Amino acid sequence: MRSRRFLTLCSLLSMSLLILGSCSGTEKAPRQEQQSDVNALYSQAAEALDNQQYLQASKLFEEVERQHPYSQWSTQAQIMAAYSYYENKSYNEAIISLDRFIQLHPGNDNIDYAYYLRALSFYEQIVDVRRDQMMTDEALQSFNTLITRFPDSKYSRDASLKRDLTMDHLAGKEMEVGRYYLNRGHVNAALNRFLVVVEDYQTTTHTAEALHRLVEGYLTLGLKQEATRVAAVLGHNYPGSEWYERSYALLDEDQRSEILDSRSNFDRAIDSIFKPE
Repeated sequence: MRSRRFLTLCSLLSMSLLILGSCSGTEKAPRQEQQSDVNALYSQAAEALDNQQYLQASKLFEEVERQHPYSQWSTQAQIMAAYSYYENKSYNEAIISLDRFIQLHPGNDNIDYAYYLRALSFYEQIVDVRRDQMMTDEALQSFNTLITRFPDSKYSRDASLKRDLTMDHLAGKEMEVGRYYLNRGHVNAALNRFLVVVEDYQTTTHTAEALHRLVEGYLTLGLKQEATRVAAVLGHNYPGSEWYERSYALLDEDQRSEILDSRSNFDRAIDSIFKPE
């Protein structure tokens, strides 16, 4: 995916340099001198980027904008500077540059790419589930913004895939905290975490375990009816899973029989998870 992003930027870069080279010889001398200056500066930035000297490239692209703010290359240099920061893993600087680009050029042809690169800048900073997930939240929001605003963008498919991975990561964080509470006897706090996974992250890989942990929690509190209903939902959606087998083993004979009845009226079982009698 990184190579695809690099090819996209390289094509923009090549097109920019081609047009720059074709613009000489038709203006008066001062204009020619200015054009030569921006040509040389942009070429230096492009060469630094090609040589993977990303920090130097970002500074040179910023110089293009600073020295030639009204040239047609100023806008292109802004997004190239952000890309160079991203490749340098200077994600905060990349985000700042992209926020500025988005604010100044909302109708630019590359605006969807700017949103995509901004989301990636958060995505690359996602950390282990045991740590704070602020960057994960930012990445999810940024991917959602891109997908919602530019559903036909060529970047939306990859953004959707990464959004799913991001949601799975956030669900993993909820599970980590929920298991922590459950192991220490804070059952109600644990149940709240597992319910968040079932409600907000039900398409992730953590849903089956979250349902099983709800069964464990309800049984610990003596709420046998609620545990049975959740086990029925678990059995309906994940009948051959390890988590259903574990939940089933925790139930007594009467509860196991009731599961069959609950699963025959599945809609009622779903509602009862969130609205227990």
